[in-house]
Amino acid sequence: MIDALGVYVHLPFCPYICPYCDFAKFPHRASRAKRYLTALDREIERMGNVPAATIFFGGGTPNAYDAPSLSALTRRVSQAFPAIGSDEREISVEVNPELVRDGDFSAYRAAGVTRISIGVQSFVPAEITTMGRRHTPEDPSRVVHSARAAGMQNVSMDLIFAIPGQTLESWLHSVDAAIALGVDHISCYGLTVEEGTPFERWERREPAAFPDDDAQAELYGATMDRLEAAGFEHYEISNFARPGKRCAHNENYWRNGDYIGLGVGAASYRDGVRYVNTRDFDAYCAALEEDARIPVQSERLEGAKRVGEAIMLALRTEQGVETDDFQNRYGIQFEEEYGPVITRLLDNGLLQRTATQFRLTRRGRMLANSVCAEFLG
Repeated sequence: MIDALGVYVHLPFCPYICPYCDFAKFPHRASRAKRYLTALDREIERMGNVPAATIFFGGGTPNAYDAPSLSALTRRVSQAFPAIGSDEREISVEVNPELVRDGDFSAYRAAGVTRISIGVQSFVPAEITTMGRRHTPEDPSRVVHSARAAGMQNVSMDLIFAIPGQTLESWLHSVDAAIALGVDHISCYGLTVEEGTPFERWERREPAAFPDDDAQAELYGATMDRLEAAGFEHYEISNFARPGKRCAHNENYWRNGDYIGLGVGAASYRDGVRYVNTRDFDAYCAALEEDARIPVQSERLEGAKRVGEAIMLALRTEQGVETDDFQNRYGIQFEEEYGPVITRLLDNGLLQRTATQFRLTRRGRMLANSVCAEFLG
């Protein structure tokens, strides 16, 4: 039974807007940032008094706020959503490396933050420019050392592959640089060209600038080889961790556990219902200022749709679908319910069976979206 609630807090402001990003985000303005914190506090008051196992501050760029403001917010959320048990819980904060100031991590640590996720994307100057980022190749090293000096025991780094102009050599340079810095966790995401972004318009004009499926598969395969050889556990399609350093907050998502999302555009999932706050900044703030309901889109996941989504999430992980757990949670015999699909995937070398589970093969991970779609029909 999954009963460990996660809390996600969305901080949508960025000092600049990256051309590939389609998250709910806005240029940082002091007056809007202050208004947003006031509205967010009211949503926290509405939703709080629920024990939570993890807290995650994402964005946007959370450290677009100064350390005192972000630390005070961390304390308010921690108080509103008390910890489960007496052990120190995982509280994560995403940061852009060029915005990290002296003393930031000490302030975060004093507020209870235990995990830092650094949005690096690349260590290669040309790729950093292509992605619209503003850090230098040297900034991540400074940030990691600063986090360690403040006592952060779990430091994660995000990288992106399949960037236009990227080669296998340049990609592995970034992976090796992250390994050399001794980080505990590395997330490696294939670039997704999102609708409505400048990258989508670029791809329409010049599709050959973007790596094709074969090139992406080569990059991903090399990623698995490099990080596993360095001692990282490949515990989810895009995520690699040293033993004991997995992201507990994200593991709850992949187990189809409940979570609360706070802030503009934030998603929640509780008791089989998924709902998403409006991405309209003014509508979000006005609703809380007027003590009205936040506009949301909601959907109840039932029956085959709920089970299909749970399978999709589970297959992303190294544990895969654990058949006894699925029978206990959803009342289905997995192999009986999806027999023809499972047989086809086994025969094609995309799925493998153990005594207690079904999980993706290496080839299956390369084609994970297609495999998971088989269970969503």
